[in-house]
Amino acid sequence: MIRVVVAAIGLVLCASALAGPGDFHAGSRIKGFGRIAAVDAAPKLPPETVLKVAFDVSEPGASDTVNRKLDSAARFINMHAAAGLRDDQVQVAVVVHGKASQDLLTAEKLGRDNPNQALIAALIEAGVSISLCGQTAAYYDIGAGDLLPGVNMALSAMTQHALLQQQGYSLNPF
Repeated sequence: MIRVVVAAIGLVLCASALAGPGDFHAGSRIKGFGRIAAVDAAPKLPPETVLKVAFDVSEPGASDTVNRKLDSAARFINMHAAAGLRDDQVQVAVVVHGKASQDLLTAEKLGRDNPNQALIAALIEAGVSISLCGQTAAYYDIGAGDLLPGVNMALSAMTQHALLQQQGYSLNPF
């Protein structure tokens, strides 16, 4: 009987930490992308927190959906806005290379609608720096005019990551 009571108490205490797909909701900063879930048990972030995070994107999304890694950048921003950080406390950069370059292209260059176009526009509007590796661009014959508005061309992904690291950005491993 004691085991049953202890197990029941444990389930009740852990219930608030459990979240299913239905518990995710739109964030306030990047609307329509980067769905988040509340984590009531997480400690409050110190008010002086400043996060500078770089996302490395090398794999493309499916041809009819947004790239999950790009959406993760939106989720990162949304979850920290929900946690009380101001826009100036969350700085995000995205470095794209390899086949993921297709996710940054205009519909004209891509030959079809780009499902990432609205997400990229929202990220850029939120102050996210998005850079394409210039070496990738050369390999795939991508010019600056082939990129969605606001996307920058870097010398290389390696160079861009080195520069971001010098500016205090950490690389998000996810």
